[in-house]
Amino acid sequence: MKSIWFFEDVNLFKILCPHKFKEYKSNHDFDAYKKQDYIYFEEDTSNKIYLIEKGKVKIGYYSEDGEEVVKAILSKGELFGEKAILGEIKRDEFAQSIDNTTSICPIGVETMHELMRDNQTFSFRVYKFIGFKLQKLERRLKLLMFKDAKTRLIEFLDDLCTEYGYNCDKTGDHVINHPYTQKDIASLIGVSRPTLNILLNELKEDDILDFDRKQIRIYKKIA
Repeated sequence: MKSIWFFEDVNLFKILCPHKFKEYKSNHDFDAYKKQDYIYFEEDTSNKIYLIEKGKVKIGYYSEDGEEVVKAILSKGELFGEKAILGEIKRDEFAQSIDNTTSICPIGVETMHELMRDNQTFSFRVYKFIGFKLQKLERRLKLLMFKDAKTRLIEFLDDLCTEYGYNCDKTGDHVINHPYTQKDIASLIGVSRPTLNILLNELKEDDILDFDRKQIRIYKKIA
């Protein structure tokens, strides 16, 4: 199953970063961020897009009640802030580093438009990515609207296993080392943290999985 919480499995950094283009290489820098540093806030001017060279970035927004809502957690090779290309003036989300060694390739909107005008293949890849991302978000919305909480959790764990999991040689269990907090997971599948704990503990009591803060071990296939 293709993940709906992660973007297309392609390293966009290798394709899009301006330092790959000779005419931009000499004056192009990278930005470094520590854990919990913000790349941008809601309502900031939307004048750049960003590619992740390394590390992890959380994308989200705050509800009217001040609750943080996580939209995605992105990693090496992925793109964010891309609505600036389409004319967005102010950000409607925040971007925050969740890794101590995050390195970002920032690209000004004007530079991006120049690259897109000068390179048809480059332009095609950018628009393909934006379309793919919108499709992913639409699929996620349908899951949130039409599937129950347990099903959403099971499908999320399936995607998480694909993204971060490996088979343990000694036991044959699926071991998932992931970057999410329980708060992040609850937000991504549209439930409260207490509800998430209940669902995880039900699966644990059924000897389907075990979990701690950073690892989930799946003993058998979840049906």
